[in-house]
Amino acid sequence: MPSDAHFLPRHLAIIMDGNRRWAQQRGLPSAAGHLAGVYAIRTMVRECSDRGIEFLTLFAFSTENWKRSSFEVACLMDLLRKYLISDVPDMQQRGVRFRMVGDRTRLDSGIQDLLAFAESATRNNQKVHLTLAINYGGRWDMLRAAQAWQAAHPGDSLEALEEADLSAYLSTAFAPEPDLLMRTGGESRVSNFMLWQTAYSEIFFTNILWPDMSAQVLDQAIAWYGTCDRRFGGSSSFPSVSDYSLKAS
Repeated sequence: MPSDAHFLPRHLAIIMDGNRRWAQQRGLPSAAGHLAGVYAIRTMVRECSDRGIEFLTLFAFSTENWKRSSFEVACLMDLLRKYLISDVPDMQQRGVRFRMVGDRTRLDSGIQDLLAFAESATRNNQKVHLTLAINYGGRWDMLRAAQAWQAAHPGDSLEALEEADLSAYLSTAFAPEPDLLMRTGGESRVSNFMLWQTAYSEIFFTNILWPDMSAQVLDQAIAWYGTCDRRFGGSSSFPSVSDYSLKAS
């Protein structure tokens, strides 16, 4: 495990993929894979806390996931409900601050109340900031941010809107942009997750299915991240023209 904080992502975002395939490989119903995925969430929260990763954002349920069968959606919502009831005490013990980002309006009132309680109960915790993206989509987030900016500046034209202005209205404005985006399950796409925020994130894809996510896989991702040359569009790794000019003179 990298010990140098320079090689440690401050903000890790994960697309949790592979629950259903994990269950199918074992001849189990999809619900069993999603339950195993909840255990993996608990593992990652603990491991990120142990390593000093401050922000962990997990893609739990996308705006497109409503297209799944009503039975599977109901199972996912039931798991979310149970997680919010059971895990708040552990969050308190570990210093985890919980937030949810996404459109809450389609969630039932009971889940909305549990989300609000978990956020309120953990609001003073600072060790790890855990965010679940639920009924979330990157395009939705950007559209909502633009609408919120316009509502706050009714007399201004959209031509006055700048990047920093929009960033302040995104649902994740409380967190730094992800340093490392990780996707399990063997797919290599971002699936409408934090499209604006991950513009300069390093992206690590792994074939490991989410329920099999472990400390070892996390350390592999961190070690890989430590090898990345993060120039953010610049060229810090190469001598500039001025460098050559100074040497020539």
